[in-house]
Amino acid sequence: MSILYVLRTIVMYVYMFGYMLLLYGTLRRGEKALDAGDRETVRRIVDTYVPRWCRGLLKAAGVQLIVEGREHIPPSGAAVFVGNHRSYFDIPLMLVGLDKPHGILAKEELAHIPLLSRWMRLLGCVYVQRDDVRGSLQALKDASAVVGRGESFTIFPEGTRYKGEEGGVGEFKAGAFRIAIKSGAPVVPVAISGARALYESHNYIVHPGTVRVTILPAIQTAGMSREEQRQLPEAVRQNIQAALTRLDHTVL
Repeated sequence: MSILYVLRTIVMYVYMFGYMLLLYGTLRRGEKALDAGDRETVRRIVDTYVPRWCRGLLKAAGVQLIVEGREHIPPSGAAVFVGNHRSYFDIPLMLVGLDKPHGILAKEELAHIPLLSRWMRLLGCVYVQRDDVRGSLQALKDASAVVGRGESFTIFPEGTRYKGEEGGVGEFKAGAFRIAIKSGAPVVPVAISGARALYESHNYIVHPGTVRVTILPAIQTAGMSREEQRQLPEAVRQNIQAALTRLDHTVL
């Protein structure tokens, strides 16, 4: 293992938490605005500093990010972005790769990370407990409320990081799609390729690399029949799988 990769990993973590420490005053200002119901100030802070933090994080890790298909993002109204999930890097990739950062349906463990959890609160993230059915239903309800008030949202419907062969996609859980169906918001599939090779494939030591985030055409959920709603998770999964296959062939 090269000492340079270890040093890069250390630098990335120092940056990740050092940036948040430097912005502690901004974080407190955002929290006060959120508690006061001043969503405009919160959104301004999030839109300015979260992408900046993510870009710096990716730069420290040596990531070259290629984003394609931003023209497929609906120009107005809330949307639900649905991505495949292979790496811890998927969250910062989505936060910087879309039109702007959006709330995320995240695992409950992230709620216990100092500072990060507080920024996620400003972002409008919702936490889900995988083994708690009642808690999971409440999380979906909370996320639906976010979309219902006109704010876009991001979900990884596999529910956990996919550990199968590169280029594959796990099963998409139907529950997460209720967030879009309930509000009639369009679903925007997002294919993330190359993220696992940055970190997980090297025993959690960062290696530089190229990641492609491909935003696919939106799928309208308003007016869907019950059968179309039932088929939606698999239809989105197949769209993302097809995009990943095309990317793999392009690389070859």
